Amino acid sequence: MLCIDGNHPVIKKFIQRVFGGGKSADATKPGKTHKARATAGKDAWRIYPQAEHGIHRDDLSDAAITVCEGLQKAGYKAFVVGGAVRDLLLGRHPKDFDVATDATPEQVRGVFRRARIIGRRFRLVHVMFRDETIEVSTFRSAHPAADPDAEADADTSKENNRARADEHGRLLRDNVFGNQEEDAIRRDFTMNALFYDPTKQEVWDYVNGVADIQKKRVVMIGDPDARYREDPVRMLRAARLASKLEFTIDPPTEKPIATLAPLLDNVPTARIFDEMLKLLFSGHALVGLEMLRKLGLHLGMLPVLDKLFDDPVTRPFVTLALQRTDERIRDEKGVSPPFLFAALFWHPMVARWKKIEAGGMRPLQAMHQAMDDVLDEQRKSLAIPRRLDPLIKELWLAQPRFAQRSQGKAFRNLTHPRFRASYDFYALRAEAGDADLEIAQWWEKFQFANEATQQSMLLPDDEPKKGKRRRRKKKSGAGGALEDSSAGASTFPDDDLPRAS
Repeated sequence: MLCIDGNHPVIKKFIQRVFGGGKSADATKPGKTHKARATAGKDAWRIYPQAEHGIHRDDLSDAAITVCEGLQKAGYKAFVVGGAVRDLLLGRHPKDFDVATDATPEQVRGVFRRARIIGRRFRLVHVMFRDETIEVSTFRSAHPAADPDAEADADTSKENNRARADEHGRLLRDNVFGNQEEDAIRRDFTMNALFYDPTKQEVWDYVNGVADIQKKRVVMIGDPDARYREDPVRMLRAARLASKLEFTIDPPTEKPIATLAPLLDNVPTARIFDEMLKLLFSGHALVGLEMLRKLGLHLGMLPVLDKLFDDPVTRPFVTLALQRTDERIRDEKGVSPPFLFAALFWHPMVARWKKIEAGGMRPLQAMHQAMDDVLDEQRKSLAIPRRLDPLIKELWLAQPRFAQRSQGKAFRNLTHPRFRASYDFYALRAEAGDADLEIAQWWEKFQFANEATQQSMLLPDDEPKKGKRRRRKKKSGAGGALEDSSAGASTFPDDDLPRAS
């Protein structure tokens, strides 16, 4: 019988690679993984049993469990990873679940019938179920672009498996596959680098993430300066997580942000918009925007933020809009991005409207020009989709019409498809002192009153009558008629607006 010494270093390393689990045979060897892990604590590497972490399988979605078990049955490692594990440890219910595995994207697709590979910068697999999609990523490694101490013989022979960075250090592509420990170390914050095995009900922690969650602190894995250069959006993410979870940002993690904030100018505006949406609809938008100002990050996202919060005229309305949004999210009610963006940019639009109208342009034309100018200017730093423009503009255009309470105009306004959203916007302005409270109360009563009460509430139409168009008589020998509008004719028969005020 052949006897194998299981304690021989070569044999131990082979067993670790084949069967996985436990502490890596070379985890204490000096090098990049040891150095990176040391930033989170020398004793960071731990596996927490269910009795210690308190997460139950029932807290996960059936789809997440199915994906993990399916990959494990096929011979691969598979864990729920990232923000879902963090939220479960905090007693929150995750909105979605991501899975990490040692299977390549092609191997994952081979396990599940309804799966597709997506992405270029990061190749991922979406495993689709009836009402849920699980995002599956392959364990990734540290890479030469991010770690100058990385091994020279890293497998970068194929373009798809090569890490690339721009002149600022920002990663453009990162598909260097690695092992589980390397995957944990290359993630952004310690709280997001935890792995949960739903089969064994264990939490794997390589970076002291569980302790940082218990201490309520946001801690970057590795050198914060280098990690922010890899992906400047991590600065926004640190602010968002700290405000959402009511954590503090660890001082070494916060220190480089003031210097590196301008790097956000090199990030595609679509990514900035996605991160902004997460912050605005985190349920802690007001705190989040204040955090952006504190860290100096708002200049790359909402340059108008200082004026909105510091101006005693604009601050009440913006603050109230953010508070109401936070309340609706916490109450699990629907929220509308166009509504909130309309609130954030309402005062800049009105200021622009006044300026254009003062130059001699008619009210409605001036308002349309102001709306376009403000949205286009903001789009330079925050890629608000143009498909939202009509909804934002509808809310703005409706505001002056609430002052018109005569029979024809009141009922026309009431039957508009977006009356309720427009009224909510006006009522919010009135509550903040930005609009007439008596008018808001009138509309609140009018929209729910019976027909007789509505008729009694209508105000007389004291606006000047619109002039009628008249034709000149044909002159003798003229080949056609010449039309001329009377001096009193209105250019905007249905959409006449009062001047900006």
